[in-house]
Amino acid sequence: MANHVSSLKRARQTEKKTAVNRANKSKLRGTLRLIREAITAGNKEAIVAQYRVTVSILDKSVQKGVLHKNTASRYKSRLNARVKAAVVKA
Repeated sequence: MANHVSSLKRARQTEKKTAVNRANKSKLRGTLRLIREAITAGNKEAIVAQYRVTVSILDKSVQKGVLHKNTASRYKSRLNARVKAAVVKA
């Protein structure tokens, strides 16, 4: 365990930051799961609505440093392709 005041403070800051990052990542995973379920269900309106929410959370994750911008871009691209295919099919 840390002994210096500065290292104790750093440990506290790390715990807080880890909790925030974990919550943001959990929210991101949840929305990705919801859009995959909507695509599987095939409800066109639900797919489009959930896609908008998911893209917003992906962009916020990039701003908060949870995801790299290229990773978010890849997710959005692949999701968009699946959404288009599901909407055209429905």
